Amino acid sequence: MSHALGVQRNELVEDKTMAGWANPDDPLVSTQWLADKLDAPDVRIIDASWHMPAAGRNAKEEYDVAHIPGAVFFDIDEISDTTSPFPHMMPSPEKFASRVKKLGLGDGLRLVIYDSTGVFSAARVWWMFRHMGHDDVVVLDGGLPKWQAENRATEDMPPIARERHFTVRRRADLIRDKGQVLAKVQSGVAQILDARPAGRFAGTAPEPRANLPSGHMPGAFNVPFSSLLKPDNTMKDPADLAEVFKAAGVDLSKRLVTTCGSGVTACVIALALARLGLWDVPVYDGAWSEWAADPASPIETEAAG
Repeated sequence: MSHALGVQRNELVEDKTMAGWANPDDPLVSTQWLADKLDAPDVRIIDASWHMPAAGRNAKEEYDVAHIPGAVFFDIDEISDTTSPFPHMMPSPEKFASRVKKLGLGDGLRLVIYDSTGVFSAARVWWMFRHMGHDDVVVLDGGLPKWQAENRATEDMPPIARERHFTVRRRADLIRDKGQVLAKVQSGVAQILDARPAGRFAGTAPEPRANLPSGHMPGAFNVPFSSLLKPDNTMKDPADLAEVFKAAGVDLSKRLVTTCGSGVTACVIALALARLGLWDVPVYDGAWSEWAADPASPIETEAAG
């Protein structure tokens, strides 16, 4: 971490300590913490649920049935670059600011993000806000399933959102494009951490998206996002997370880039790394959907690699 980023991080920790975060060094908060803060005037809650197309689930319809009181729905597929051929790519700063402003999300607010899986798509939106310069953001550990398992209140009506200005301070250090990742693969200067399941990484299981070969980037490390979670889909403790990365052969002292199938679970790795104090690991936004769509991209498999 550079001196400038270290100073920025120290200032953020101080700000979060004064603002009442349960643990300013942790990118996650507990359900009890959120329950205690539901009525705080500077806290906003975001339902960032999203499901794989083959899951047969509609996140918005589920939100309409039950969500944490006060939560607004963040549509990952709509708040994206819808002109891109690849799924839910980062939108322009102008579009992002416009959409979150209408949701009542903006400057001076503490954002708590959850999803209906546990720790899954909420990590993507956590990263999106940080990429756009809003660091006062955390993920609810265990998400809606843990909240409901504890018999906490939900509601079926969306809140009335008052528009709020959102100042974009885009952080280019948190995102990588295909050209940048290809250069890192060819030079070997960064470790690529791939969040997809082992079979897809090895090339022995198919990709969920049509016409994409499975496999992995040369030299990549497989860290399935599920390996970072406990059986109840809360995130593992820091010591256990460190062991997962060690077992995968990852050297956390070297430069890292995260990737996955479409840029969602790559952010779960980024979230886990933040829990270990590595807050500024970039995400390859196009991920395997972009990489494997190009016949010129180098791909390795278990058989050929």
